[in-house]
Amino acid sequence: MNSSIYNYMEQLVPQEDILLDEPMSKHTTFRVGGNAKCLIKITRKEQLLKLVPILQATGQDYFILGNGSNLLVGDKGYSGIIVKLGSEMGDISIEGERLRAPAGILISKAAKVALEYELTGMEFASGIPGTVGGGIVMNAGAYGGEMSNIIESVEVMNLSGEILVLDNNTMEFGYRTSVIKNRPFIVTEAVFKLTKGNKEEIRSKMEELAVSRREKQPLEYGSAGSTFKRPEGNFAGKLIMEAGLRGYTIGGAMVSDKHCGFIVNTGNACALDVRNLIEAVQERVKENSGIMLEREVIYLGEF
Repeated sequence: MNSSIYNYMEQLVPQEDILLDEPMSKHTTFRVGGNAKCLIKITRKEQLLKLVPILQATGQDYFILGNGSNLLVGDKGYSGIIVKLGSEMGDISIEGERLRAPAGILISKAAKVALEYELTGMEFASGIPGTVGGGIVMNAGAYGGEMSNIIESVEVMNLSGEILVLDNNTMEFGYRTSVIKNRPFIVTEAVFKLTKGNKEEIRSKMEELAVSRREKQPLEYGSAGSTFKRPEGNFAGKLIMEAGLRGYTIGGAMVSDKHCGFIVNTGNACALDVRNLIEAVQERVKENSGIMLEREVIYLGEF
C-alpha cells in the first residue's frame, strides 16, 4: 500500500477506522487468520463509492468484507486492504411489505425487524450469521429457504463507482451463487419482498428454528457454517460421516461430531489446520464415494 492511498483513506474516514496490521481472527467467524496489512471500516455508502475506484485505478489488492462468516484467512495474513462494510452504512426501512436493508447489516437483524413489523418470509434467515451483502452474493439459505425467494431487487456498485439496480431475475440466483460471484459488483443494499403475517406465528417459527440449530449445529465453536456445498442428490455431512470422519481432527480443527458438515475451531486451531482438514475431508470422501466435495469457504491471503 503506497502512502498516497493511505493519505486518501485518511481524508475519507476517521483515522480510528483505519487499522494497520489488523488480526483477521477478530473479523471472521472461524476466529483464525493472520494480520491484514490494512483494514478500513466503511460506515457510509459514499465512502465506498469514492474508495473502490481509487483502489481499482492504482491496482491495489483489496477484499470486501461483511461479517467474515464464509472466509478463511491464511496464517501469514493478507497483504492487501480489507474493506469492511459496517452496519452503520444505513438503516433498515419498511415500505408496506417491502424491507430495505443496507449490505453491512446482519441478515439476522433484518429478520428481527421483519418480525417487529409482522412480515413473514425471513424466518429461515434469523440464524444466518452473515450480512445482507454476503448473503446475497452466495444466495445464503437454511431450512428450505433462500435469499432468492425473498429478494425483489439488489442495489450494487460497479468498480467505477456507478450504482445499478438488479431485479431478482437479473441476479441469476442459483445454489449458493449469484451473478455477483462472476461479475465485478459490490452489493450496497437490497429490497426484500415479504408478506403480512401473524407476529406470534413468525416468532414461534424463529424460536423453533433456533432450537433446531442449537440441537444440530456446533454453535459453541468457531466455524464458517456449512463448510461444503450440498452435492446434487446427496448431503455433504452424510458423505463425511460415511467416510468415517466424524470427530476427525488436524491440530485444533475438527470435523464436528454434532454435524459432520461443519469444520470447527476447537479453540486453538490455526488457519492451516482448517485448510488441511478441509482438503483431507475432500480426499477421503472422494476415495469413499467418488464424489468431490466443493467448499463454500473462501480462502484469502497466504497460508
